Amino acid sequence: MNIFMFGGCGSPSSPSPPPGGGNGTTVTIASSGVTPAQLEVALGARVLFVNNDSRSHDIEWDPHPEHNGCPPPAVGALVNPPGLLAPGQSRETGNLVFAMTCGYHDHDDAQNTRWQGRIVVR
Repeated sequence: MNIFMFGGCGSPSSPSPPPGGGNGTTVTIASSGVTPAQLEVALGARVLFVNNDSRSHDIEWDPHPEHNGCPPPAVGALVNPPGLLAPGQSRETGNLVFAMTCGYHDHDDAQNTRWQGRIVVR
């Protein structure tokens, strides 16, 4: 008579958190504009931008047209902005590691306040 025993090692894996966007770190782009227009996040967070509009948006940091204000050049290396988002596309920013406020806008419609917002990092 043969007796077989099977066992496993290690701990069960925990589910992975959703990529970005969890815990209030999502900015939604719609035909009416960006929501929320101001978002507060913790140090180290990333922000997920989701384009639910029927047209593309090129989300870049303020000021326009330099796009170098997040963080300001004297503070540290530039955080990657979302960039060009086609309809239905989403993308995260880089990690926001300095306490600061990052303004953003749609590069192709920079003066339109519907496509402007701020991320406050605390």
